[in-house]
Amino acid sequence: MTVTQQIITIAICVLGTMATRFLPFLIFSGKKEAPKYIQYLGRALPAALFGMLVIYCLKDVSFISGSYGLPEIASMAVTVGLHLWKRQMLISIAGGTLFYMLLTQLIFV
Repeated sequence: MTVTQQIITIAICVLGTMATRFLPFLIFSGKKEAPKYIQYLGRALPAALFGMLVIYCLKDVSFISGSYGLPEIASMAVTVGLHLWKRQMLISIAGGTLFYMLLTQLIFV
């Protein structure tokens, strides 16, 4: 890619990101209430996305061979435990990821 093509690509990505970030605030201003289905999506989608993420992360784990999924199960337990204890998503995700990396690099080699 030429420099001009790179600049155009970055500009399109920036505009697309800004549009998806700002458009909801422009469409659903604070003056009127959002439609019921938008409110429903705001409540239902976060849990659905986390469920999909868990399934995606575990799709290639073999529970019948190798380490039998022990690093993954232990890391999920640490993540859930940290979240129940601290109620901070960043701490939960970082702690579970760090624990998983330690297990896979040092113990389940």
